[in-house]
Amino acid sequence: MSTLERLSRRHILISKLSAALFYALAVAIALNFFWQPGKIYASGITGFAQILQSVSERYLPFTLATSVMYFVLNIPLFILGWFKIGHRFTIFTLIAVLLASIMMKIIAPIKMSYDPIICAIFGGVINGVGTGIALKSGISTGGLDVLGIILRKKTGKSFGQINIFFNLIIVICAGFVFGWTRALYTALNIFVNGKVIDAVYNQHQKMQVLIVTEHPKHIIDGIQAKMHRGITILHDAEGAYSHTEKTVLLMVIDKYDMYDIYNIVLNNDPYAFMSLSEVSKVYGRFKEQTPV
Repeated sequence: MSTLERLSRRHILISKLSAALFYALAVAIALNFFWQPGKIYASGITGFAQILQSVSERYLPFTLATSVMYFVLNIPLFILGWFKIGHRFTIFTLIAVLLASIMMKIIAPIKMSYDPIICAIFGGVINGVGTGIALKSGISTGGLDVLGIILRKKTGKSFGQINIFFNLIIVICAGFVFGWTRALYTALNIFVNGKVIDAVYNQHQKMQVLIVTEHPKHIIDGIQAKMHRGITILHDAEGAYSHTEKTVLLMVIDKYDMYDIYNIVLNNDPYAFMSLSEVSKVYGRFKEQTPV
C-alpha cells in the first residue's frame, strides 16, 4: 500500500469519525435543548425512543430513557445492516448511534421554556445539519437510514415514501400524548429537519464525469473495482496542444462518489483532465449504489 493511499484512508477514517461525533452532539443538543422542553417528537428512531419514554413515564413504574431506547431500538437494525447491507457500513452506523446515545445522556437538558415553534424550528435545523453532514461523510445515523435501504430493495419504494409512513405514526402519537397542537409542531419539526438535510446533503444528486486520459485501462479497472459503474469509452481523441492520442471516459455517478473518483484518477493518471457537471435526469440502466 502506497503512502498516498494510507494517508487517503486515514483521512477518510478521521472524517467519518468526526462526522459521527458532530452528529451525536447535534442530535443531543436538539433533543435536550429544544425537543424535550417543547414537548416535540423528533423524526425516525429518535422520535420512537421519545414515545417510549413518554408512555413509560405515564403508565409504568419506571422510565425508559430516550438515550437508552435510541440505542436499543437500533440493535435489530444493526443486525439487518450487517447481513443485508455491509459490515463497514454497519460499524460506522454503530459508532454514530453509540456516540449519540452517550451525548444524549451526558448533555444535561435545560430548564428554560421556549415557544414550541422555536423548539420545532431550531431542533429541526440543528439535527438536520448534523444528520446531513454525517450522510455527506458517507456514514449512516441508524434508524430509518438502515430500514429505508433494506425496504427499498424489497419493495422498490423510495426513501421519501418510507420516511413519510413512519413519521406519520410519530405525529399521530404526538397528538395522543401531548395534544394535536403539539402534533402540528412535531410535523413542522420533521419538515424542517428533512429540508435542512436535503440542503446539506442530497444523496441522490447525479453527476456526469468526463475524463480525458492517456491511461484509460488503469482508471477503468480502479473505478469498476471500487463502485462497479458503467463507463462509455471514446477512443482516438487527440489533445490540441500535445497532439498525443488520448481516451475519453464518460460516466454518471452519485454525488457522494466524487471523492472516490477523484482519488482513483489522481492515483492512476495525475495528468488526466476531469470535469464534473450536475445531471437533472437519468434514463436507462443506472444502478443506485448501496453504502458499504
